Amino acid sequence: MKSLMTGMVCALLVLSGCNQGVDDNRSQRSLKLSRENLQIATFAGGCFWCVEAGFEKLKGVHEVISGYTGGDVKNPTYEEVSSGNSGHVEAIQVYYDPAVVSYNTLIESFWRQINPTDDGGQFGDRGQQYRPVVFYHDETQKVIAEESRAALEASTRFNKPVVTEILAVEPFYPAEDYHQDYYKKNPIRYQFYRSHSGRDQFLEKSWGSDLHLDLTEVPATPPKAAAKRYEKPSDEVLQRQLTTLQYEVTQKEATEKPFQNEYWDNKREGIYVDVASGEPLFSSVDKFESGTGWPSFTRPLNEDYLVERKDFKLFMSRTEVRSKSGDSHLGHVFSDGPQPTGQRYCVNSAALRFIPKEKLLEEGYGEFVDLFEK
Repeated sequence: MKSLMTGMVCALLVLSGCNQGVDDNRSQRSLKLSRENLQIATFAGGCFWCVEAGFEKLKGVHEVISGYTGGDVKNPTYEEVSSGNSGHVEAIQVYYDPAVVSYNTLIESFWRQINPTDDGGQFGDRGQQYRPVVFYHDETQKVIAEESRAALEASTRFNKPVVTEILAVEPFYPAEDYHQDYYKKNPIRYQFYRSHSGRDQFLEKSWGSDLHLDLTEVPATPPKAAAKRYEKPSDEVLQRQLTTLQYEVTQKEATEKPFQNEYWDNKREGIYVDVASGEPLFSSVDKFESGTGWPSFTRPLNEDYLVERKDFKLFMSRTEVRSKSGDSHLGHVFSDGPQPTGQRYCVNSAALRFIPKEKLLEEGYGEFVDLFEK
């Protein structure tokens, strides 16, 4: 997903000749920090946007630089690293004041930001360029890292072996300026990417109340709609505005026919709102082909607009999904969907109205435009 967001920008940089002077900018950034007599720690934990954001919240950390290390290619580009052929991993260098924050704390924070049992990538990003690694700068860091990893392994917190490597530091190449402080410069896209990667879901499940160690929580939910009031129209208005099928589905809990409804095969980019109240419910970003003949989504745009209820019809227990303000029957949610959520929101087309991305501003849903900007 991340490569889709960055690919177009990086291509434009190459075509326009904007790579000229990039190496100088990278060197100047590192030189400036080294003059401040700060110590350096280097970690790789998958997407450097996410790990950078986590470490920059620590008191005593002056700056975190995203970059590439571990490979043979000098001054690699994002494209070279993301191809998996450079030998490099996406990594970050942490410039910190040891009088304020210890290396022990950095290591403990690192474990709480990654999956230490997966050496084939991290969460939504797969490949050796995303594997977790601790790069030590001296023997003290090496000993602390190895002891911390051993303690984590002995804790049996994970049901798989801890496979995170601990290696001597190698030349580090700061990434392009576009990737630095990405979570600050592109907060909506960053939050959306992070939540959809599965990172926070895994960390919450693995660590629970022990997740945050001197870390300020990084927003992990999809961008929420601005505070708007959505109300259910009167029954008289609903019967006048809705088609017979829309009324039967949303108000009488009917089910439309599979493969014979408006959106089951819709592949356009945009969002889906409650046909009655207008509440933003789902996005094409989370839509997938389930083979059922109904629109299916891995997650809602914003859980605050949904209500789940137990449904014992058809002689079985199911979970019905309704819109919160409109109280429209939408469909059901099942736990047989694809990762990272494992959920399948099976929704009736008749309960939805589709708004294409090019009309989001016009229709008053401008807060979701960034979801479709690549």
